[in-house]
Amino acid sequence: MRAGFFNIGPPPHDQRYCLQQPPSHCVPPTPVMALFARSARHAFLESRAIVQPTIRRAGITTVSHNLDTSNTPEPLIQSGHRISDEAKERAQTPQPLPSDAPTPASSNDVKASPHARSDILSQTLTPSIRKLLPLLQTQPAHYITAHLHGRPYLLTRGDTLRLPFQMPHVRPGDILRLNRATHIGSRDYTLKAPESVKGNADHGKKVYYLDERLFTCRARVVGVESEPLRIEEKTKRRQRHTKHVKSKLHFTVLKISDLEVKSLEEYEAALGQEEKKSVQ
Repeated sequence: MRAGFFNIGPPPHDQRYCLQQPPSHCVPPTPVMALFARSARHAFLESRAIVQPTIRRAGITTVSHNLDTSNTPEPLIQSGHRISDEAKERAQTPQPLPSDAPTPASSNDVKASPHARSDILSQTLTPSIRKLLPLLQTQPAHYITAHLHGRPYLLTRGDTLRLPFQMPHVRPGDILRLNRATHIGSRDYTLKAPESVKGNADHGKKVYYLDERLFTCRARVVGVESEPLRIEEKTKRRQRHTKHVKSKLHFTVLKISDLEVKSLEEYEAALGQEEKKSVQ
């Protein structure tokens, strides 16, 4: 092959302008339509960007749409409707219940909780009390099982009682009347209240006490004692912090100053006065 110069001309069909050219000549297409389509698309997108916030603005308002009329003026509330005086009077007047309406349940029909408790005083003068009360009253020394805040304490005259809590609303020197007792006895005789009934699904617990007119038991508040300050350290695993809990309990101290069993005549007189008051 000989070296030389070759005249390389343009190809018969120019691929830069078109894929199919007419056989006579190839004229590149004008970009007028493409520019028009591009400008129309931009104009449409700009119009959407302008109109869209206006459409969304309809859901944003400063007016409350709830049913609460506390912040609404009274004229605006009554502007949309008118209530006649007859309707207002009928709404304020209570309407009678129909004859076939069921009666509401009373408080006695409601079942009590098994944990509820009711205190009952036995005020019946039985033949055994009439016979043995004079014998109990003549005994020299008596004891009593008194209940304070639901806790029983066996006491005699001159005993000092240290309650395991601080009794509220009392001061040293106050005289307290202990009127809840389940036992009053001496060396030979004991007057006992009926046994308590445990609570169940039908009724609560029932605790029976002796009639307070059978005896007189008084206690004087001596003072309030306190235990030494106790500090307990509480820690948790994998923690350096130690919590210190301080505890200092207070206790009320009582002294039984008077314990007396009433005679049969005094008890019958007290029952007679109670019956007269109930009749009047």
